[in-house]
Amino acid sequence: MPTTHPRPASNLRRLHELVSKIQPDYPVGRICHVTAKTVDISGLAAHAAIGDRIKFLTAQKPCLFGEVIRLSNTHITALYDSPEAGLKLGGRILLLPPARLAPDHAWLGRVIDPLGQPLDGKAILPGLYDTALDRPAPPAAQRRGFGERLETGACIFNTALPIVRGQRLGLFAGSGVGKSKLIAHLAQHLQADIIVVALIGERGREVGEFVNTTLGPTALARSVVVAATSDMSPLLRQKTAQSAMSIAEYFRDQGLQVAYFADSITRFAEAYREVALSAGELPALRGYPASLAHSLMALCERAGPGCAGMGDITALFSVLVPGSDMEDPVADILRGVLDGHVVLSRAIAERGRFPAIDLLRSVSRALPLAASPEENHALRVMRAILGAYETQETLIKAGLYEAGSDPLIEDAIKVWPALDRFIGAHEAGMIQDSFEQLFEILRQTQSNTLL
Repeated sequence: MPTTHPRPASNLRRLHELVSKIQPDYPVGRICHVTAKTVDISGLAAHAAIGDRIKFLTAQKPCLFGEVIRLSNTHITALYDSPEAGLKLGGRILLLPPARLAPDHAWLGRVIDPLGQPLDGKAILPGLYDTALDRPAPPAAQRRGFGERLETGACIFNTALPIVRGQRLGLFAGSGVGKSKLIAHLAQHLQADIIVVALIGERGREVGEFVNTTLGPTALARSVVVAATSDMSPLLRQKTAQSAMSIAEYFRDQGLQVAYFADSITRFAEAYREVALSAGELPALRGYPASLAHSLMALCERAGPGCAGMGDITALFSVLVPGSDMEDPVADILRGVLDGHVVLSRAIAERGRFPAIDLLRSVSRALPLAASPEENHALRVMRAILGAYETQETLIKAGLYEAGSDPLIEDAIKVWPALDRFIGAHEAGMIQDSFEQLFEILRQTQSNTLL
């Protein structure tokens, strides 16, 4: 059965609940060894568990925290937040419970860190019910299938790359090809009740720019933004995606439709690698630990359709692919887990068409069920024409193609500019309007009836 939560409680009730959870005493240990990123602590081996938080009792401001990553019979090892200045042997350490979140409807329109602390300069109170950051996915046999097709405000997503309720898509792109702008467009236009955005390892300047300019006040009003900038600890960068997913699950459990955006999951993987290597796990492919695959799959499985009485989490995970290498371990793992992938091309971005989607390398596994037979036929014709143009593009641009050689290529030459503009069209209106535009373009071809 889904967990249900009430609508926002009064601030007084939430404050009373917060005070009632204060723990009167905590175990205390002593620092016995310090390295570049970890600290060994004596006196807590009998009390600590993996994932517990620690607080350094020093005069340093702001306070320094960390997390337990390894246990032994005599001491524990914790990874701490930067900077490490002020640590000394014999320093006292307070053992705290694992980090948890207590989301609330009052968090809408707010920017917070992965531990639920405000980043927008305003006070914030937790909700009445807290939850773990790393929750299990709903039972597989009890989950619904995909829901209805969603309006996106972009022609290409309304047609050839449909997004349906509960779908999980990957957005694969190099740096500087319009990834964040595309995420913001979908956050503004995607048909959903609640938007949850995880900004993982972004530059500090870009967080404010994304929230105030790219996302905008209208979309922010129905959104919760969870951010950890590139200078923050790998512990916090890793938790950003998990905290945002916990917030999305809070709203999903109340029957709401949630859109979840993670930008980027590659930085989540890099932070996970730092933590895992500090904990003693051996590096594997390209330095990533073997446990990364499970961690990525567990995160992605938390999104998707809910059980009876729940809403759905429709998710978009952006993936930075260095040098457009789709065989990168993170990209390779996610392609096999998600319900579709969208590839952004640097070559397309450099000629000025945005979104720079390479349709021939992209796919939505919501098809063919998300479209009618007539719409599926039009999409097959569209891909055939684009594929024919791509194979002969060099000859066509060099003027070496012999007219009349192939009817499909003739059609491609005739309508390729219109299809290219169609793929980059924004503010497309309703899904049916987008398909009408596509039908109008394809009516100019012979292939529309031949294929």
